[in-house]
Parts: sequence; C-alpha cells; structure tokens
Amino acid sequence: MFATQYYTLVASLREYTLDADTKGFDARAILDEILEGVRERDARLVRTLYGYYDCENLAAVRNGRNAFNPLGNLTREELDEELKAPRRLPESLARVVRAYADPEGEDAESVDTAQRFEKELFEAYYRICEGSRSRFLREWSRFDRTLRNVTAAVAARATGRSLEQSLVGEGDVVDQLQRSSAADFGLRGELPWIDAVIAAMNDEANLVEKERKLDLIRWSEAADLATFDYFDLDAILSYLVRVNIVARWTRLDAARGREMFARLMAELDGKQLIENKQ
Repeated sequence: MFATQYYTLVASLREYTLDADTKGFDARAILDEILEGVRERDARLVRTLYGYYDCENLAAVRNGRNAFNPLGNLTREELDEELKAPRRLPESLARVVRAYADPEGEDAESVDTAQRFEKELFEAYYRICEGSRSRFLREWSRFDRTLRNVTAAVAARATGRSLEQSLVGEGDVVDQLQRSSAADFGLRGELPWIDAVIAAMNDEANLVEKERKLDLIRWSEAADLATFDYFDLDAILSYLVRVNIVARWTRLDAARGREMFARLMAELDGKQLIENKQ
C-alpha cells in the first residue's frame, strides 16, 4: 500500500512555522493545522507521537506535581478523569493505569506494579510505537527510548545509583547498560552517537548546555530518519519532532529557541524539497 503524499501540506509547513510567534512559538497551533490536514488514519499516528507527553502528564498528575505539557493529547481535566477511569487512552496504557489503581485486579496480572508507574507506562507507550505502521515512528521511538536509557545509565553510574528502576524496555542494549563496565558500555559500534551523549553527560557542568547538546542529537536523528521522505507522513512526523524541540527551547532559553527556530527554517524549504524529490 502506498503512503499518502501530502504535497501541499508539506510545502506549507514553512509558512505555518513562520506564522508562529517565535518568542512564544505556538507549536500547538502548528500541530492542530497538521491534524486538520492529514487523513484520519495518519492523524492517529500523529497523536501516537504526542502520546509521550500524555505519559509524562499522567505521571506528573499521579505524583502530585503541577508540571503539564500542553502538547499532550489530553487536557488537564481529562488527565484526572483518565486516572480514575481511562476511556480515551490506548488500551495498553489504560491497562497500566487500571493496574496501578487496583493492584489486585485483573489488569495487574499483566503489569508489574512493583515497578514505578512511569516505567510501566512508558514501556507500554514504546510498545505501541514499535507496532506502528509508520517506519519513522518505529525507528524514532526505538532511538528515543535508547537515548533516554543511555542518559539514565550514565547518570546512575556517576552517582552510584541502581539502574533497575530507570531503564525502560528490554533487549541487548538494555542488557549492556546493566552489565558492562566499559566507558561506552560496549555500545560504540552499535550506537554511533553514544560518545557524544556520554561527553555531554559527564563533561558539561552547565545543565542547560547539557540539555542543548542532547537535543541536538535528537534533532539530527529526527532529520536523518526522514532523509528520503519528502511529502509523506514520516516527513511530517520528523518535522513535528523538531518543532517540539524548538518549543521546548523557547520555554527554557529564548536565545537557544531562536537559534533552533532559524535552523528549522533553513532545513525546511518547500521549493528545495521539490527539487530534491526530482
């Protein structure tokens, strides 16, 4: 089955971004424009990408924190409702919520409630992405989970903390992070970006600069994963990952936000996309 080609929509992405206020950078408005412009089955995949923020927000509410990312699919009010009786969440996430709400219930048989709520919730989220029909979503979620696991492992090693409750998912990389005593966890050959991550985590004392370096790795990966995608949904998902990074930095550091906004504009040129396609 051929993927839908969104020629007009992708050519308009730069306009959507330029119409945003770069000081506040309305990523939500850009997302809403895209959701209106794609087919419903593709809109579901876009919402799956943003399900990560729902998981963050659910964990925050459950732990009594005020943090809330407006890019999630659920409003603040809906988060409270979902934690009581999930109706809008994908079933695998809803199962985790129900299991922790009732550790003796049927759902707890398939959820390890001895683990932290966040760990089980994100494991369920990444499994959803792994089963997606979108190649970008599968590969991006795999990368994102691995990057977060590596940063958790480096931080745990530096502080002498246990990794048991920090790593999400299973597989060879997770095993290496848990067992290896090598400086690069024996993963340099498998993860070309691991040295840059370890350097950012260990050598950068400035927390803001450390986060910037990690986000640049994310940015590069998002762009690389869609190198040969021009007008399909994967191109749009790659763009949205970068929009989300810009949005984060407009909140954290205005100057860095403007810098990343300029980079997004340089990379996003509808005319150039058409020339590349030809």
